[in-house]
Amino acid sequence: MKLAADLGLCQGHQECLAEAPELFAFDEESYQVVVRVPEPSVEQVPAARAAVKYCPAFALTLED
Repeated sequence: MKLAADLGLCQGHQECLAEAPELFAFDEESYQVVVRVPEPSVEQVPAARAAVKYCPAFALTLED
């Protein structure tokens, strides 16, 4: 699975960090998310799905 962030949509809410801190970081200078793990493991997929679901800007995607 591929985890990606659309930086054009990211508004810096950081909900992804609350849901999956092991998968994401936050760049204070650009005020945008950084995907630390673009290919989450099977164990990380539920957290990745939660991050995608709860992103208020709909900036995250998780694709097969």
